[in-house]
Amino acid sequence: MKKLFFIWCFISSACFSQNFFISLRAGISNYQGDLQDKRLSFKNSKFIGSVGARYDLSEHIVLRSYLSFTTLVADDKNSSKASARLRNLNFTTHLQELEISGQYNFFNLNDRWWSPYFFTGFGLFHFKPYTAAGSTRIFLQPLSTEGQGISNGLKKYKLIQPFIPLGVGIDYVLTEDLRIGLEFGFRKTFTDYIDDVSNRYVDYATLLNAKGQTAVDIAYRGDELPGGAPYPIAGTLRGNVKNKDNYYFTTLTVTWRPFVDAYKRTSGISALPKRKKRVGCPGIK
Repeated sequence: MKKLFFIWCFISSACFSQNFFISLRAGISNYQGDLQDKRLSFKNSKFIGSVGARYDLSEHIVLRSYLSFTTLVADDKNSSKASARLRNLNFTTHLQELEISGQYNFFNLNDRWWSPYFFTGFGLFHFKPYTAAGSTRIFLQPLSTEGQGISNGLKKYKLIQPFIPLGVGIDYVLTEDLRIGLEFGFRKTFTDYIDDVSNRYVDYATLLNAKGQTAVDIAYRGDELPGGAPYPIAGTLRGNVKNKDNYYFTTLTVTWRPFVDAYKRTSGISALPKRKKRVGCPGIK
């Protein structure tokens, strides 16, 4: 988490000498993976907040960076699949991400008061899934619930992972220095362990000897249900390794330019009436 913060601070500070915008996002996040069969679940939606910077490279191309904070959750109890409800797993993770991306505005915001856009880029996110047993919070990665690091040749998954941001949005110009918008972003990840569920059940005795009783109890929780079945046979499917976990943001955006450059002070562009359609960045011709 600290690494992501320091990287973002470095990128943002480098822009302070340029003509740049500060940007804030707020909205809801959603997860898609082995513990949620629906692509979008308002029941599992959580708040997401972002702070970032945008730099207009041209009239249509924007370089942007965001540091975002959210929480992802899911519970088998809410699944439409009977097999998932019998598995009885759940997870929560606080998630922080650093996004660096390029945005293409379809219209020139110097001449129009609004523009749709799309964006893509690269990023890193940090997660740390946990579950609850009573009032106790139990972090899942150290338990090797599917034998990671102790069996089947599986390696422990890392808690910092890359992702590709993809999305669309729309910006509307309120003033020369202030824009508002709506954005939908999809995060394509390369891990199936945001929810700590991916592959097959490891052998009961192997997991017990390596990680103890808590790991066995948390790896399969179907036996906590009335009439629930005992721990599955080793090799039984626990998740779907073919489909990676992903997550989504739907946010409102506010973008503000805090500095006034020499061009703007001398040109008087900021005083032009709205009907003349001169908005956007005055430093770009």
